[in-house]
Amino acid sequence: MHIPDGILPLGLTLGGWVAAGGLTAISLNRIAAQPDPRAALPRASMMTAAFFAASLIHIPIPPTSVHLMLSGLMGAMLGWYAIPAILIGLAFQAVMFGHGGLTTLGVNGVILGLPALAAFGLMRSMGHFAHPVMRALVSFATGAGAVLLAVALFTTVLLAGLPAHLDAVTERAAIMALAIAHLPLALAEGMIVAAVLTFLRRTSPEMIIAR
Repeated sequence: MHIPDGILPLGLTLGGWVAAGGLTAISLNRIAAQPDPRAALPRASMMTAAFFAASLIHIPIPPTSVHLMLSGLMGAMLGWYAIPAILIGLAFQAVMFGHGGLTTLGVNGVILGLPALAAFGLMRSMGHFAHPVMRALVSFATGAGAVLLAVALFTTVLLAGLPAHLDAVTERAAIMALAIAHLPLALAEGMIVAAVLTFLRRTSPEMIIAR
C-alpha cells in the first residue's frame, strides 16, 4: 500500500511531507527524552529490515495483490522509534525497488506511521489486562487495527487527490476494491502480531517497548 510518484496533487504531496516532518520531530524529541535513547537502536534496525523485506513480498488477492505492513508490530516493539524506522524503510524501498515514491514519501510515511503510533498507544493499555487471553485479543486488535487504519488513510488520501480528468466512478470503484482486498490481510496481521507478542512476553518481554 504505497502511493507512487505522480498520483497526488502538489498540495497533498507537500502536506504529507509537512505531516511526516512533524511526526518525526515529535518522535525524535520523545526518543531524546528517554534515559538511554540508543538502547533500542538495535531493535529498531532489526524491525526496519523486517519492515523493508516484508512489504516487498506480494500476496495475490484478486483483483489485486497485498503485502504485509507490520505497522502494528512496529508500534508495539518500537514505540516512538517506529516513525523514523518506517520512513527509512520506505525511502530504501523507493530508491532500490521503485516501490512507492520519493515525492510521496511523506504521505506514505503518515499512512503507515499513524497506525504504528495508534498501536503503540493501544499496547500501553496492556497493563490493564492480566489474563493471557485478553492480552492476546488486544495484540490481535493492535495488528488488525493498524492495517484497517492504514487502509482508511490510504483510501481517503487517494479519493481526495483524484484527478478531475479521470472517470471518478471507475476510479472510486477500483480504490474501494483495493481497500476491501486488504481485509484478509488485517486478519492475518492480527494473528501474526498476537503470536509474536505472546511469544515475546513469555521469552523476552523487554523486546516489547510498549509493554
